[in-house]
Amino acid sequence: MLLELLLFGAALVGLYFLLHLTVLKMPRCKSDVTLNGKTAIVTGANTGIGKTTAMDLARRGARVIMACRDRGRAEAAIKDIVQETGNNQVVFMQLDLSSLKSVRSFAENFLRLESRLDLLINNAGLLSKGKTEDGFGMIFGVNHLGHFLLTVLLLDRLKASGPSRIVTVSSDGHKGGKVDFNCLTTHRDLSLGDNDFQLLKNYCHSKLCNILFTTELAKRLQDSDVTCYSLHPGIIKTEIARNTGFLWKLVVTPIFAPFLVDAESGAQTTLHCALEPGIEHLSGHYFSSCAPLTNLKARDDATAKKLWELSESFCGLS
Repeated sequence: MLLELLLFGAALVGLYFLLHLTVLKMPRCKSDVTLNGKTAIVTGANTGIGKTTAMDLARRGARVIMACRDRGRAEAAIKDIVQETGNNQVVFMQLDLSSLKSVRSFAENFLRLESRLDLLINNAGLLSKGKTEDGFGMIFGVNHLGHFLLTVLLLDRLKASGPSRIVTVSSDGHKGGKVDFNCLTTHRDLSLGDNDFQLLKNYCHSKLCNILFTTELAKRLQDSDVTCYSLHPGIIKTEIARNTGFLWKLVVTPIFAPFLVDAESGAQTTLHCALEPGIEHLSGHYFSSCAPLTNLKARDDATAKKLWELSESFCGLS
């Protein structure tokens, strides 16, 4: 019996490594571009793929603005990045995407202190119940609306620094998402309910918003030297579900755990979209595994335009 258990365990371990060497193996960003003299903003840069992305950009010589809510966690990440890369041009600027006031304050401070912006990486995301400071659903407010306002406020600086790029981290979870405009206008949220299943649905809805935002943004940038992309990073081992309930951690996390890849692998498509030469004609497209998906049904022009206009209204821009 013991021998059978040992053999079964060994088979599982072998299957795990086989999966990660084949099916779950992520392609890598192949760009050798250097970023000396360039400035990048990475939201949610203190952990996970955000930190890995910031690390890579710093290693290439960029000045990296760590746009994070928690100063202590951001400064610990900066210490790691500076030590690893030798680049001292990695700085913290406070940004709480759940507060439109904080987003405006960040943009104002950035525009006052920094003369250029070459890369905006809209990376931060969460899976959490509750409301934002402005009364929006937390997932909608942070994953979409905060990044929407941030991007709009920084567009002129991006245009002045062109060629520049905007990269927004979405997810294949968007396939289970929809935009209920009635719910948004009535309740300022993508759907109602705060159990773990509903949180996951809201997350999928928000990831669809990321793609729709990028679709409309690309249209509005057609006459500029700024391009934009959205992407699926893979199924990544990060802290995004740290605010979920006991049942999620007990049931869902163990099921997905064997299929999760590390943050370095998860950052590769972000880096590809930010750095790969010759993809400017693919502005507005959605990428996965460092390649564009050109027939994506989620890129619905009418829905994208309607979401943009509603987001402007929510942010007091129209």
